[in-house]
Amino acid sequence: MNQEDQSHEDPSPQMPEVDRSLLHELVAYLRDNRTELREEWVARITQAQLLGVMTPEEIFSEVTAVYDNYVDALETGSIETLQAYARDLSERIIPRGVETHEVLGIVLLLRDVLARALFVEYQRDADLLNRILDAYEPAANRIAVTVSVSFVEERERVIREQQEAIRELSTPVLQVRDRLLILPIIGVLDSARARQLTEQLLGAIQANRAKVVVIDITGVATIDLTVANHLVQTVEAARLMGASAIITGLSSKIAQTLVDLGVDLSMMRTVGDLQGGLEEAERLIGHRPTAKGSRPDAAAP
Repeated sequence: MNQEDQSHEDPSPQMPEVDRSLLHELVAYLRDNRTELREEWVARITQAQLLGVMTPEEIFSEVTAVYDNYVDALETGSIETLQAYARDLSERIIPRGVETHEVLGIVLLLRDVLARALFVEYQRDADLLNRILDAYEPAANRIAVTVSVSFVEERERVIREQQEAIRELSTPVLQVRDRLLILPIIGVLDSARARQLTEQLLGAIQANRAKVVVIDITGVATIDLTVANHLVQTVEAARLMGASAIITGLSSKIAQTLVDLGVDLSMMRTVGDLQGGLEEAERLIGHRPTAKGSRPDAAAP
């Protein structure tokens, strides 16, 4: 195994090697002065107007936990525990509206508060101060990156989930009656959304054992060749799953576009409007609507 392969196999992220005796002294100082340094950090956070959506009590509780995890990471040289805490913290504060710059800001403030405290403590011995800072700064920077990256990753995960939820809400597959589904599409229909709605539709066909699907595109202004072909493929996929698809709401503009683009429409059943599409769907299923004023159970004359 070459060195390049080995460099990618370290499952436990570690901080840079430092003078352990100096680091031990540093950690002892940070623990002995925990109360004062933590209060200074909270004051700096308040002055910078960070974490405004949280109460002072919540801020103090969180910074206490962050401070203790921070010092533990300095002592052990491992950031795994800090990573886990940062992810947990992110899950709790992202829904509150805390922004990425705020998290990065508070971590950098902690780094600066501790660095200034070390400078005051060791300023009478320049050589010792420099060695203390040499031990502290690489670890502090690694911790700042770790917390920030964990927050960004969690935020991206939340955004992806929100986008998926929005996509699902924007293309609901509705069951009108037994074996009959309707898919109303509103807004911009691009390739990504076309693929997503196809997946939803096929899943609904299978779950509901649907025989007919009405796809209404009244709310779609324009489509391009890729989307048009994808729509044709959706109809074909539905047919392979045993469901007939009816396209309703084709505007004159979209109809002309489909003709101009030379899209294969031979597999598509189209009806002018949604009401007509539902009536055609009822006919395909074999359901006959009861005439007004008649009773479904009335005997034939």
